Amino acid sequence: MVNGQWSIAQSLDSLIQVKLPQGGQVGVSVYDLSTNQPLFSYQSDRLCRPASTQKLITAITALNHPRAQEPFRTEVWYKGELANDTLHGDLYVIGSMDPELMETALDTLIDLTAKLPFHVLDGQIFGDVSMKDSLYWGKGWIWDDNPESFQPYLSPLMLNKGFVKITATPANTGEPATLEVKPTSSYFSISNETLTKTASAGKFTVMRDWLNNANDITLSGNITARRVEEINVYSSQDFFMHTFLERLGMRFTLLQPWYNFAELEKNDSCQLVAAYETPVSKVLRQMLKESDNLNAEAMFVRLGMHASSKRHISAEESINAVLSLVRSLGLNPDDYRIADGCGLSMYDYVSPELLVAFLRYAYNKDNIFPHLFRSLPVAGVDGTLRNRMRRGSPAYQRVHAKTGSYTGINTLAGYLETNSKRYLAFAIMCQNQLKASEARALQDAICELLSKN
Repeated sequence: MVNGQWSIAQSLDSLIQVKLPQGGQVGVSVYDLSTNQPLFSYQSDRLCRPASTQKLITAITALNHPRAQEPFRTEVWYKGELANDTLHGDLYVIGSMDPELMETALDTLIDLTAKLPFHVLDGQIFGDVSMKDSLYWGKGWIWDDNPESFQPYLSPLMLNKGFVKITATPANTGEPATLEVKPTSSYFSISNETLTKTASAGKFTVMRDWLNNANDITLSGNITARRVEEINVYSSQDFFMHTFLERLGMRFTLLQPWYNFAELEKNDSCQLVAAYETPVSKVLRQMLKESDNLNAEAMFVRLGMHASSKRHISAEESINAVLSLVRSLGLNPDDYRIADGCGLSMYDYVSPELLVAFLRYAYNKDNIFPHLFRSLPVAGVDGTLRNRMRRGSPAYQRVHAKTGSYTGINTLAGYLETNSKRYLAFAIMCQNQLKASEARALQDAICELLSKN
């Protein structure tokens, strides 16, 4: 205690000097929410790549809008006339970029559609993906992250997050592994070239010819234990519509058994057939707890639509919404770069000071903070912090924060409760550190020091 004020600046400075890896850089901002005063700053205005702490900016901006709690909604409509067990007209599936629409949700849409009083469809089947532009990746995304499942092809119609999940289980020695593939669809093919407990088969790999946008997935190599792999497919909207049509054809006679894409222009001949809704809380929790890039981009698209009130949007509307909030926080939007909603982009540049400004804003908003706080990973408990600051650490269960990492970048930002029941907002942005373990050790040590006071 110094002059009645809690001060640990010297301890934090010393800690950074000791634990900051050689050649690395770090920016730190800590704000005492209990006293409404800055607590510590170390190069807090340094521009940094945020990685997945960018998701905090997206979440807070999205939750700030009055329509934030509207569910993600996928709808099926028909346009035409019913007569003699036949729909003379077209069927439309309208996407809202629901990132949590899985195989069971697709079946629900099919089941609801099957309740209509017709069994023959004499018309076309359309996917309506007009909500956003046709750019399937964000600006500055790295092309060779493809075909990882964390980099899906974005579209308003998403099925199973745009990827295929394959579980490979060893069989008898020398035999191919047993495969379980989800979802079930003929949109992609699976070639099983694995061998069980056969070292000469080489390293186990899962790949598709992604450079040519092919969806022929090949598993090869030696498999000695159960493996679960995920691989994205090209393209998400076709993956959805192909599988939808395939399952629809099991319940209806389709006189035109193919699909296309078009926007539904509603008139008196249009009728809502089915709808599937996903609560925002589910999307937000997966986005922050598990650092889901698709969920973040879905929230990013929605906030742009809500903020602009436009029917069709691009990333610019979402970026403008974020920068508008930056301006309202008293900071200059020209000092930062926002390129996407999830932090995959190499063009994102923010500062610890900006992240803490967003966290401070959220803390004082009843329409934001409760939803944000319960969706953040908890130190030593769950999400991307489940294995950090575990039981026995002074920061155990006291840190609710978002992680962020890719090569050379490691960030952590969120809220912290101290031993004296003070509440802090903080951001620690490590840059140019190839050893992620060293960057995380510095972040954890800072959180532990703050927690003990």
